Amino acid sequence: MDLFNQFDEHTNLLPFGGEVNYYGCVYTNQEADNFYDYLLNQIEWKNDQAVIFGKLMVTKRKVAWYAEKPFEYSYSNITKVALPFTDELLEIKKFVESKTTETYNSCLLNLYHDGSEGMAWHSDGEKDLKKNGAIASVTFGAERKFAFKNKRTKEVVSLQLQHGSLLVMKGETQTNWLHRLPPTKKVHRPRINLTFRTIDS
Repeated sequence: MDLFNQFDEHTNLLPFGGEVNYYGCVYTNQEADNFYDYLLNQIEWKNDQAVIFGKLMVTKRKVAWYAEKPFEYSYSNITKVALPFTDELLEIKKFVESKTTETYNSCLLNLYHDGSEGMAWHSDGEKDLKKNGAIASVTFGAERKFAFKNKRTKEVVSLQLQHGSLLVMKGETQTNWLHRLPPTKKVHRPRINLTFRTIDS
């Protein structure tokens, strides 16, 4: 099922087994442009790594991990240690917390250089994360399709994430649904994604 963003932040995009709310564009174009430029040029981006079948794989996509404390975060058999939040990230975090009435203590950032880079089906169920905690996803840059797939029924729900937009996943979403950012040949500029989350310390 393709959704064309004709709903508000109180609408649950998932038919069952979780809760996903799309707030649409929460920043003006100018605000979003300013954050995009800052993040692209000032964040300490590094190519992502994963150990798959014992082999170290390095992705084109770049990532960064920031938090209130030097939290360790492990996924794909790689452990990252958080850098301290910058003032700009704290500003975005505070704004997102006010919009979602949730709190977050960390942020995983992804830089997709163009539509050829994406993310395969997965769920954010790492042991470091607060169980059923909210994950707030902020998009800057290229508009991209984002999809959810139910683990049992295989039903798919997808939508377009816009420049300066906010999406929140919470409840049992990670338990029952996978999500992905599919690659596309139609997008030729970068997208930066911030996922604010809570590490159980």
